[in-house]
Amino acid sequence: MKKKILIVVANYYKDISDGLIRSAKGSLKETFDLISVPGVFEIPIIIAKNINKYDGFIALGCVIKGETPHFDFISKATIYGIMKLSINHKKPIGNGIITCLNRKQALARRKKGQEATLALLSVLNQKKK
Repeated sequence: MKKKILIVVANYYKDISDGLIRSAKGSLKETFDLISVPGVFEIPIIIAKNINKYDGFIALGCVIKGETPHFDFISKATIYGIMKLSINHKKPIGNGIITCLNRKQALARRKKGQEATLALLSVLNQKKK
């Protein structure tokens, strides 16, 4: 049976998020919907609002370190929010949010969407023992 997936993508760095989406969709045969948000911080709330409508989620986005601690706060809060949702609702969330020190690193990691998709599908397809 096909699973219903929601991809939530942060478009703050549009060229990077477009690459993440392409790589995620390349490994996804399941039915999916796509919702765009301004930044990664908004991803957990969109997943929370849709938690009962989908079998699994893929979170995509990018955070690039600047000169302030903002990078640390946003990255930690977002990842924690995603993990908490996944555990509390027993729904898998593929994490394709990349955290990089600079734009060059981010561009090199745009295939992380595929890794997040494959991880999600692996969990969704686990057989109960």
